[in-house]
Amino acid sequence: MLTVKYRTLGKTGWNVSEVSFGAWAVGGSWGDVDDAVSISAMHSAIDLGVNFIDTADVYGDGRSERLIRKVLADRSETIYVATKAGRRLNPHTSEGYTAENLEAFVDRSLQNLGLDSLDLVQLHCPPTDVYYMPEVFEALEGLVSKGKIKYYGASVARVEEAIKAM
Repeated sequence: MLTVKYRTLGKTGWNVSEVSFGAWAVGGSWGDVDDAVSISAMHSAIDLGVNFIDTADVYGDGRSERLIRKVLADRSETIYVATKAGRRLNPHTSEGYTAENLEAFVDRSLQNLGLDSLDLVQLHCPPTDVYYMPEVFEALEGLVSKGKIKYYGASVARVEEAIKAM
């Protein structure tokens, strides 16, 4: 039998599985996927002890989040969902990381996931300049204050970004 190990996720205090369910593929961006098979795969992962799902608003233009919503509705366990925001910007530039856009992304993910508050929102590989824009992080703090998100972070592409994000 598989033994899932758990560890504390950052400063959240959450005890999450070291292996998570990455939901990029269930969004269908990489080819045809069957929603029933995707849902079954998520249920199987949870049955084995996985309690952390990673997704993004751009995975299948919200399809991944909507499938996760169906899975969450069927489960009683605590399952943490990390989603990402920002890659829907077109063009994907630092100027698009406004309080209004971030709140719109969060509101859409809340609707897709059927939640009142998002567990974790990560900026989705934003341009490096974003890490030097305090107003972006003030906007995220505002979303925490409003109860729309519990925690936020960043999904990074470069070491410099990871260091600055910390």
